[in-house]
Amino acid sequence: MATIEERIAQFENMAQSDPDNEMAHFSLGSAYLQAGRAAEAAASLERCTELNSDMSKAWQLWGQALIDAGWSDQAVVVLQKGFEIAAAKGDLLPRDAMADLLRSIGREPPELSDDLKQQAEQAAASGSFICKQTGRPGNALDGPPFRGPIGEWIADNISSETWQEWVGQGTKVINELRLDLSRDEDSATYDQHMHEFLGVPEELIG
Repeated sequence: MATIEERIAQFENMAQSDPDNEMAHFSLGSAYLQAGRAAEAAASLERCTELNSDMSKAWQLWGQALIDAGWSDQAVVVLQKGFEIAAAKGDLLPRDAMADLLRSIGREPPELSDDLKQQAEQAAASGSFICKQTGRPGNALDGPPFRGPIGEWIADNISSETWQEWVGQGTKVINELRLDLSRDEDSATYDQHMHEFLGVPEELIG
């Protein structure tokens, strides 16, 4: 299993080779955050939101990184904007997480405007499938992409569009890292990248 620093190096290579790949920057920022490299995490996650301003989870992690780096004033601005984006899209988990982060630094989440409240109500009532990783509306998968609890989690939380993005990204992972999926070690590396890309909860990975 790759160490956090090895994963960072891999994501750095991906972000450098494809600088407009929002998920490469997201994965790199997330890995930096896990490694305690908060300032670098903030920079990567900021770039992710520049490429896709609707990615609620990226706003959440960017705000967390800014708090960890000691930049609370900047974190307030980021978290308030991210909160409004998540609320308008009906993306409840990042919205609530950002509210908790704001409260952790002595601030309350912003009061939503009437327009944002209406958008949030429409998003909640639309029945659209919202991808929990990207925060974007999309289509649900027809079923789990593979057996087991992780496959079931993916079907429940990841849109078909994001899964197809992973299929493309996964091909890059195989090619750039020269993985042979018949080898257990290489298969584990591939799975680790997939978990990182899709945001699979740690408790499911084991």
